[in-house]
Amino acid sequence: MIKTIDTLLSFTLAILMGLMVLDVTWQIFTRFATDSPSSWTEELARFLLIWIGLLGAAWAYRTRSHLGLSYLVEKQSPAMQKKLAIFSYLAAIVFAISVMIFGGSQLVLLTLNLNQFSASLGVKIGYVYMIIPISGVLITIYALDFIRATLAGELDAHLYQDIDKPPTHQANVTGE
Repeated sequence: MIKTIDTLLSFTLAILMGLMVLDVTWQIFTRFATDSPSSWTEELARFLLIWIGLLGAAWAYRTRSHLGLSYLVEKQSPAMQKKLAIFSYLAAIVFAISVMIFGGSQLVLLTLNLNQFSASLGVKIGYVYMIIPISGVLITIYALDFIRATLAGELDAHLYQDIDKPPTHQANVTGE
């Protein structure tokens, strides 16, 4: 299931980035080549950036490309590194569930109930904000997979050799 999510997420990010490039290119073209600049392209670029940023955060968490301070963790014993890694995964789950899933869902429901629409595209703003709880669910799934793999000894507590590949079962825990 995780590999399917990884594939869908990376494919979605690639499509959104391609759409953003096309959108901004069209915006520049209509601004300089015609006397009638496109009015909807700036808003679409903003919405795409929101989606890319939040889905990209989930992907960065999955591939461990996010900012992390590992200096103090590396000074600990392997058993303590494992405990600290699990603690950090649990903290990510608490944040993702409370802020992104619960808080994001409340924001989506509020904006849908208030019937807020975007100015140029006429899209309900709640649909744009829906990416917040979706990203929270992805981060929660990934954190749960990290915990499972760490407890099973399939995943090093904090290090990966190949950062370009998702860290699915790449390294072994060196001690208990």
